[in-house]
Amino acid sequence: MRTLLAAVLTVTLAVSAPLAALAGSASLVLDARTGKVLAAENADTLNHPASLTKMMTLYLTFEALKRGKIAWDTPIKMSKYAASRPPTKLGVKAGGTITVREAVYGMIIKSANDAASAMGEKLGGSESGFARMMTAKARQLGMSRTVFVNASGLPDGRQVTTARDMSTLAIALMKNYPNEYRLFSVASFNFRGRTVRGHNNLMYRYQGMDGIKTGYTNASGFNLVSAVRDGNRRVVGVVLGGRTARSRDDKMAGLLDRYLGRASSSGGARLVASVGAREPVEVASAADDSDVPVPLSAPRPADDLAAKSLAYADDAVVPLERPVAMDEILNAGKAPKMSAEKTDGDWQIQISAAPSADAARALLAQAKSEGGAPLVSASPYTEAVGKGANKIYRARFVGFASKDAAVSACDALKQRSYDCMLLPDHG
Repeated sequence: MRTLLAAVLTVTLAVSAPLAALAGSASLVLDARTGKVLAAENADTLNHPASLTKMMTLYLTFEALKRGKIAWDTPIKMSKYAASRPPTKLGVKAGGTITVREAVYGMIIKSANDAASAMGEKLGGSESGFARMMTAKARQLGMSRTVFVNASGLPDGRQVTTARDMSTLAIALMKNYPNEYRLFSVASFNFRGRTVRGHNNLMYRYQGMDGIKTGYTNASGFNLVSAVRDGNRRVVGVVLGGRTARSRDDKMAGLLDRYLGRASSSGGARLVASVGAREPVEVASAADDSDVPVPLSAPRPADDLAAKSLAYADDAVVPLERPVAMDEILNAGKAPKMSAEKTDGDWQIQISAAPSADAARALLAQAKSEGGAPLVSASPYTEAVGKGANKIYRARFVGFASKDAAVSACDALKQRSYDCMLLPDHG
């Protein structure tokens, strides 16, 4: 009943909401002590993450360090592919090496695309293999609408996320790797004789902020995830789709000014992420007071706000069409254009929608690999809805012979944090 009501509300909102109101701009402020969402604007709208993607690359790097698969001084080879990634980058030539330490600093401070790609190849065998690991980890953490296809965040229409999902990832980094998380407050580092400075200007002028990441491409706009501590209050803010870096920073500062005081100061030591209408997810705990097993960071200027005047730099500028919200097209528009012939069967299920056919197919492939036996005989199926900048692609499985079979598949997917809507086969 609860699922049916949620589905009805989703469709109602999809039909009634104006399309322009849900494209691009999104934000969320989360009380990290209780999991309560203090403010939200289009929190579940699909957007491109840009360099916020590196938060997951870093998460998996920290996980590999913790498991002993790599060490801080492990050399990472710079392949021809990784070295060819466009700026921003460290600029190491193909065939050269960087250490894990340099790669981590490069990703956090410089938002270096070559370092991210090289790390992805090291941990995943290839960047595409690593991207599958990233998406699988996103599902584990409760990031149900995120798909990663590269380690850096460079433009790809298939790579999508939401403000809510990025807040979940921020909480996971803070809680699961509290020692390594402190690196997100570093303003600069020395790389082979030159000082490399960071992009996160708001962190150096907003009291109590300790990270975490900026991002920008033409397709995504200016993105920012921030974490602020005020006494025992802890909040995470996400702003996606800003028109300029300064307006994005100003929006984040305004949200934090307004809602930080409303956060709980007695939520205990745990940090909790909100995942849509589901129950809050408490990420695994790690010791908060243990010694920091990371290299010494470059000194952060105390009150010298000249360091705050760092140039607002782009990660990469490549035009791409903005994604459109998933929910706004579930039941709207004219008859869809089908990507393939349907198979026999009276029932189908929809798990998401995406801004491109490739992104929808990637979601379906990932879901089928995780869904197990109930999805073995189901056929992936995409269909286009809308026109121009508002066109998106429904991601469905079709060919279920009975309602029970479709329900079983939905149940299996929901256990793995996917959304799932049951649909009779009426097109």
